[in-house]
Amino acid sequence: MYYDLHIHSCLSPCAEAEMTPNNICNMAMLKGLDLIAVSDHNSCRQQPGMEAASAKTGIRLLYGAELQSMEEVHLLALFRSLEDCRNLQTWIDEVMPQIPNDPDYFGSQEILNGMDEQIGIEKRLLLVSLNAALEECIDAIHACSGIAVPAHVMGRENSIMNQLGFIPEELDYDALELRNEKEKEEVLNLHPWMREKDTIWLIDSDAHRLIDISEREHQMSEETLERLWRKR
Repeated sequence: MYYDLHIHSCLSPCAEAEMTPNNICNMAMLKGLDLIAVSDHNSCRQQPGMEAASAKTGIRLLYGAELQSMEEVHLLALFRSLEDCRNLQTWIDEVMPQIPNDPDYFGSQEILNGMDEQIGIEKRLLLVSLNAALEECIDAIHACSGIAVPAHVMGRENSIMNQLGFIPEELDYDALELRNEKEKEEVLNLHPWMREKDTIWLIDSDAHRLIDISEREHQMSEETLERLWRKR
């Protein structure tokens, strides 16, 4: 199946207003994708709207968020159920700094329903580091039956390579996200021990605009999808 598991909705202040649940699902269908996840910054609150929109279009959905750890590392959290994702939101609320958003500077943070109607606004700024270290974020994701994926690991601000300079061998991640296939060899060359691991690699868009959602090019088998949860 063709997938894109790192898409931002209009809840993320850095995303375009066009990134509504229905627009995302319909664009993903037009592009021939089978499986998607919206992974907003430090929030799961767009997921009920995504669930309703995906049910109308028939596209398969995982539930997600993109956490920012105390080290300013971005980490995808992916779930198979809305309930599990909501459980992570409870934890996020406990470790989220209470910094108000300035929509004129950072952008609006809209929560929409399955009809793309606004049902709320996140007033806290989402573009912040949580009061939790990277390992704590991973533990929280796993405690909610999710999988933890260091996001865009090479060459991006807030990547684990940019912030830490390496991927710790003992880090309990479930997959690694790349921007393209070429980056895989770069990661392996920098981490020789990883060649012995059964690593799952994801290539996602990190789309903040509809046009940037992945085309029908990156595939995952049902077996690989199940392997993501093999330890959970």
